[in-house]
Amino acid sequence: MPGPRHGQKSDRIKQIVAGLLERRIKDPRLGFVTITDVRLTGDGQHASVFYTVLGDEAARRDSAAALSSATGLIRSEVGKLLGVRHTPSIEFHIDSVPEVAKELEDLLAQVKTSDAQIAARAEGATYAGGENPYKEPRAEGASDSDD
Repeated sequence: MPGPRHGQKSDRIKQIVAGLLERRIKDPRLGFVTITDVRLTGDGQHASVFYTVLGDEAARRDSAAALSSATGLIRSEVGKLLGVRHTPSIEFHIDSVPEVAKELEDLLAQVKTSDAQIAARAEGATYAGGENPYKEPRAEGASDSDD
C-alpha cells in the first residue's frame, strides 16, 4: 500500500513535468498543456501523467504527439531530479474531467430552464379538489343524515 511519501513523489513528478513543459520542451506542436494529475503504481515503477489541452481536437492531437516524442527526455529529467534508484516509466493520458464537467453543466442548465418553465405554468394554478381535497373526520355532534 502506498504511503505518505508516495503522494509526495507523485506531486514532485507533477511539478517536474510541468516545469519541463514550460521551460525545456520547445516542440512547436505542443499547445497550452496543463498537467492535472500524476498517479504512481504501488511499487512506484510506472507514472501515469494526466493533462489537459486548451484548444480544439487538432491541438490535442498535436500536443499528444509532442508529449509522446518528448517522453524519453522527460523521464530522464524526472530521474535526475527525483534522485531515486529506479526512475518510473512515464505515460501521458488526456484528462477527460473538463469534458465531463461541461456535459454536467449543460445538463444542469437544461434542468434549470425546465424548472423555470414548470414554475411559470404553475404560477396561477389552483387545486383541482379545492384547498383540502381530503375527507376530514366528522366533528362530534354532527348528524349522519344530510339536511
